[in-house]
Amino acid sequence: MLTPGEIAHLVGAGIAAAEAAGQPAREAPVRTSRLKMENPAKFDCKSPTAFNQWWESVTMYLGFYLETVDRQKITWAGTLLTDTALVWHLHRYQELRDNDTWVNYSAAIRTECRNEREAADAQLKLGQLRYQGDIRAYMTEFRALNNYARAT
Repeated sequence: MLTPGEIAHLVGAGIAAAEAAGQPAREAPVRTSRLKMENPAKFDCKSPTAFNQWWESVTMYLGFYLETVDRQKITWAGTLLTDTALVWHLHRYQELRDNDTWVNYSAAIRTECRNEREAADAQLKLGQLRYQGDIRAYMTEFRALNNYARAT
C-alpha cells in the first residue's frame, strides 16, 4: 500500500511527464456538495395573508432548482398549501391532471389567492411607520412596505 506522500510523488511525476510531452495536465475533479434550501412557509389563501411575499419565496426557491419540470413544480407547490388553498389545488389537479403547465398554474393561483387589499394595507402601514431608534430596521421595513404598496 502506498503512503500519501508516495501517491503525491507519483501524481506529480505523471503531471511533469505529461507537460514534458506537450500534453496539458488534467485537473483533479472538484468535489462539491449540493446546496439545499428550506421550503417556503405553508400558505392558506386566507385574507389578510400576504400572498405576494409568499409567492416571491416560491419563485425564488424554484429559481434555485432550475431542473424541476412543470409537473414537479405544481405538485410541490401543492404541498405548501393548506385549508382553502389546498382545496383549490386538489380541485384543479382533478380537472387538469397532467395537462396543467407551470405558467397556467402560476397565473391561476395568483388570481385565486392574491390579496386585493395587500397594496392598500401596506400603504396604510407605510403611513404609520415610525423611526424607533434603529435606522437599518426602519429602512428595511420602509422598503418592504413601499414595494408591496407599489408606491414610488
